This record gives sequence, structure tokens and C-alpha cells, in this order.
Amino acid sequence: MNRKLIAILSAGCLLALLAVVPAQAQLPGEPIRVTIPFDFIVRGRTLPAGKYLIRRIGDTPDGLMVYNINSHQHALFESEPVEKVRAPKRGEVVFHEYGDTYFLAEIWTGGEQTGRELIPSRAERRLEHDLADKGTAPTMVALAIE
Repeated sequence: MNRKLIAILSAGCLLALLAVVPAQAQLPGEPIRVTIPFDFIVRGRTLPAGKYLIRRIGDTPDGLMVYNINSHQHALFESEPVEKVRAPKRGEVVFHEYGDTYFLAEIWTGGEQTGRELIPSRAERRLEHDLADKGTAPTMVALAIE
């Protein structure tokens, strides 16, 4: 009986906590538009340079889709919340650059302190490790949202 009561109370506290978390990134149906001038990698899939839409794939902010308007190529990916001390005035899409290889890393909506961050893939972690051995780090490339 005590275990059931504790489980019910814990679930209720969790639901209450989730209810007060602020809205994050984009709302469903409001895609982010961005022109990306280079090929880039999302979760192991290389997408070509071009005009893209980035939007949620459900009601939660975790699942996102990046969609090339011209070639109709897309990638689905999971993201995690990330916060900045100061909210960016304009939205931006951030990439990690390793030489001529770019990985989608973060997505920020203008005016929001909370953005979305992709967990680095195994290939990106390997490149990051190789650069660290040389005493350098990847370059951050930020593109403004249209």
C-alpha cells in the first residue's frame, strides 16, 4: 500500500513539474526557415546545401525534422533542451565545423532562452577527439533564421 501511495505521489509531482516548464523552441505548425550554404550531417545523414524548414514532428519539442524545400530530402532527429543566459534576439541554427564537414548542433528561436541541442553522433565525437589531440576545437557556425 505504501509503495502505491509513493508511486502515485511521485507521478503527481512529476506531472506538476512538467506543467510549469516553459514552452520551448517552436510550436507545432510553425517551421523555422533557414538557407544553409553547405552540405551538412544530421544523425549520420548528409543533406545538401539549400533552403530548409525545421519543425517539430509532434507535440513535444524533442523530435524535430529538417526538410530541404528543393530536393525534398529530410532527416528526423531527437534533441535536448539547452539554455543561454541571454535570449538571442534573432533565431539561429548552429553547426559544428570540422574542416569542410558540418554537423547540425543547435537550433534557437529568437527571444527564447531555451533552444534545442542535438547529441553529437559517434562520427562527430571522433572528429572532436581528433581535433582535441591537436589542441584545437570545432568552429561554431551560426546561420540566421529567415
